[in-house]
Parts: sequence; C-alpha cells; structure tokens
Amino acid sequence: MPTVAPSQSFHTRKIPAISHPVENARTLRIALEKLRREIAREGRETLAVWKSQIHRRSFLPSALNLARYLALRRRDLRELQAQLTALGLSSLGRCEARVMANLDAVIATLSHLAPPPGGPLAHPATSEVFSGDVRLLRHANVVLGAKASHRGVRIMVTLPISAAEEPEWMEKLISSGVDSVRINCAHDTPEDWERMVANVRRAEARTGRGCRILMDLAGPKLRTAEVLKPEDTERLHEGDALLLTRQLQPGLSLSAFQATCTCPELLDRLETGHRVLVDDGRLQSRVEAIFPEGVLLRVFRTRPKGEKLRTEKSLNFPDTAMNLSALTDKDLADIPVIARLADIVGYSFVQDPADLDALADALAAHPRRRPLALVAKIETARAVRNLPELIVRAAGERPFGVMIARGDIAVEIGFGRLAEMQEEILWLCEAAHIPVIWATQVLENFAKNGIPSRAEMTDAAMSERAECVMLNKGPFIIEVVAALDHLLTRMAGHQLKKTPQLRALGTWSAKSQVMTLKNARIDSACAAKWNRRNQPKRPKVGSV
Repeated sequence: MPTVAPSQSFHTRKIPAISHPVENARTLRIALEKLRREIAREGRETLAVWKSQIHRRSFLPSALNLARYLALRRRDLRELQAQLTALGLSSLGRCEARVMANLDAVIATLSHLAPPPGGPLAHPATSEVFSGDVRLLRHANVVLGAKASHRGVRIMVTLPISAAEEPEWMEKLISSGVDSVRINCAHDTPEDWERMVANVRRAEARTGRGCRILMDLAGPKLRTAEVLKPEDTERLHEGDALLLTRQLQPGLSLSAFQATCTCPELLDRLETGHRVLVDDGRLQSRVEAIFPEGVLLRVFRTRPKGEKLRTEKSLNFPDTAMNLSALTDKDLADIPVIARLADIVGYSFVQDPADLDALADALAAHPRRRPLALVAKIETARAVRNLPELIVRAAGERPFGVMIARGDIAVEIGFGRLAEMQEEILWLCEAAHIPVIWATQVLENFAKNGIPSRAEMTDAAMSERAECVMLNKGPFIIEVVAALDHLLTRMAGHQLKKTPQLRALGTWSAKSQVMTLKNARIDSACAAKWNRRNQPKRPKVGSV
C-alpha cells in the first residue's frame, strides 16, 4: 500500500481514486492479509517478552491484544483507512479492544467483494468481535465496581475532611449518584480516614448503593519549601533569576529570588538547559548555571504581570531523570491502614516497573482475602513512555486501572499536547482492556462557585470515553454530581469510547418538526392578534 507522510493530513493528501472497486478490493485484501501476518508475528514476539511478568492468566488475552495493537499502531495506516472508507468498509479506527477480530472481519468482507482462489473467507463470530469489550467491562467492574444501569461512566469524588464528621452528608453524596470516593492520604490523619470510611460504609447500607473506596498514596512532594525575596520586588518576570538552593543564602550578593526544594537531592541531577516549572507551570524557567550554593534558573515565561513565589508550590522537572522512589517513608507507614480500609490503592508518581515492584513488596506484608486493586496515576512524561510496560507488570499481578492526571501531564509535556496524549492513553488502555479514570479539574469551577463554564461542561462530556470520572471537593459538589449524572446519562446514548452511537436525533425528528411548525403558526397567529390590538386606530373619514 502507498504510505502517507506523518505530517500529511486528510486535508492535504489526495483523495484515493478508485476506478475499479473489485480490483481495488483485491489489492486491499492482499495488503491486509500481509499486515495481519506481520501483526500476529510481532504480537507473539512481544507477548513472549512479557509473559514471565504475567501471573494472572486471565490477563493473557488482554496482554496479547495490547501487543498486537502496539504493532498495528507503529505503522501509518491513513492511506489504508482512506481506501477502505471509499469502499464503505471499516476504517480500523475503532479496533482498540479487538485488533485481530477487526482485521479478520474486514478481510472477510473484502474476500466477498473479490474472492480469493479458495472462495470467500468466513467472518469472525460476533462473540469474538466483542470479546474485548466484555473483558474491559469485566475488569472495570472488578476495579471500580459495577456501573450504574443508566450510564456507562462511574463518578468518583475526593472527600473533604468534613466527610469524617458528617454521616448525613455522605448519604446525600452517594444518593446523588457517586459510585466511588477518593481519600487523599497526603492530607488529614489515619484517624480521619477511619471515620470517613465508616461513614461511607454506613451510607452504603442506608442507601443500598455500593461505593468503592480509593486511598491515594501521597508520593514524593516536589514543592518549594522556604522562599526568600529581594527587597525591591514582589514578583518574578521573564528574564529574572531564581536560585534553587538546599539552604537559603540571606547574605548572598546575587539580587535574585531564592527557594529551597522539598527534595534537595534533585539539585544534583539538574543540568544546564533543563526546564524547571513552578506552580503548575505558571512560572517557567531554565537552568542557566550551577554553583556550589545551588542552581541558578532564568525565568522565560510568566503572565505579563509576573508571578509571586510562594511556599508549597509544585515543582516539575520535565527534562531531568529524577530517579526518585515513588514510595516515601510516609507511604510505607500508611500502607497498613490502606490495606485494611481501602478497595483500591492509588499510586502517585509511578514512572517505571520497578516502582510497581516496590509497592507489591510493601503490600505483600499485608495479605487480604481479596487482592487490593491498584490504580496508577500517570503524571509524568516518563510514565507515559513506559505505559505499556507499566500496564503489563501491574495488571499481570492484580486488578489494575489507570488514572490520567491531566494537570501534571499538561505541565510535563506542554498544554498543546494534552488533548492528544490523553486520547492516546485512553486508546492504549482500551487495547489492554484496562479501565481509565479521567481526572483533574473536572467541573472545578462548578464545584467551587456553583456555576459551570461552557468549556468545562464540554470537557466533562468528553469523559464518556473513560470508565470513571473524578471530581475534586468543593462546597457545591452534591449539585455537581447530580448534574454530571444527568450529563453522562444523556451522553451514553451518543458515545461509547471512540464509537459514536447512532441514537435518533430527537431535536430534528418528524414529530419535533411538526411541533416546531405548529408552534411557529401559533406564534405567528398570536403576533398578528397582538398587532391588531395594539396598532394605532385611524381616525374616521371626515373627522377633525
């Protein structure tokens, strides 16, 4: 098949010319059969490398499908898609959960259009075509609990500290449509978590609704610690200097802002040219020089009015191999409590398979009757690159899901690539039949202020592509859950993962059109009547 340059899009390439559909079907069938053989071989080779890490036999078919999907997506298929679309056939654009069955179905259809010497090929069974979707649903139910009957996406809410003290509020929250809750172990105390869990279990019993509990390990906190400002300014602007140091240097003659880092060992790994992003990327800087006192950063982007430098603001190092352990001493102290209370453990700062091994070893000391499910938070560029290996290592060991931590990913890879990257993570997880939690700033303005923006409602609707959407806490969170429940219920009729659902468009139905015309006639008649009543009366002829 002819190939298309990676930079070429539908709008710049030539529309395929098909002068003879049968001959084109024969050419396509031969090309697809060759592609199928290559995908099958590469998939087997990749699975052979992974197989020693997979201890749950139930995950093997999913791992094989993931291996095949990776093999398929290493190729540029755009020209092939265009040729298939011109014949009215599958574009292979929705094959994530069922790579080989999708290829087989298209090849079989082409064989009926242009039969090979042995005659047309048989189509795969319907059960085979949708077996991947069934596995994804089963895995999601194990990790996140059964989905609601009226929508496919579950709703998760981060609990505030008040959830430990107000059992009635917890009942209202679960009654409003919540399917699971998150406890952030970076905040509050084990005693607070105990009370939160007790209130969740009480609310489950009183409402009759199940609710899974995810407890999030805090992980290493990369933040500013102490801050020292020059006397003559309050804000950092483009071109200003910032000294990142192990200890503040009050007597240093350098007229620059100074800050210490909660992980000072990171300073030894920074190199000239590396980016350092502060406060979720609001302040962006680059390493200009390295001194015994610390690392000199030069600011290259802020808002026009500049940025104040404060303590406890996030630090991101997208160009630096940090090699930090994802498990801190605090996490290790929290694991016994989490193993006893939670249904799911959330793992922050996961970057490579060794991080998963460290958590597995820590959990092994606290065995449970039912394995604790694991959700890995994908929040760094390195985690994105290692995602296939992370999936195989984790799902090969226990029930597993992925959380797309969109805030940190956006800072790490750039906001311009966020939409693209969250889609690719969703595709990869669907190929592995792994449930995904869509997180970070979902309906955040609504939760804080009681009024949603148009953009965040559209963003929330896009979460239909995941198995769960996570909301943060806020004073209006119960209203937000009710609104999101309604939104996702409506979207379930229109979208399933990447696949549009062709539900009848009621807005433009025949009945709707008749009612529109009827209403228009009524409106017209009412307007005419109003005009007759209110138009100025003309004087009688001859009157003065």
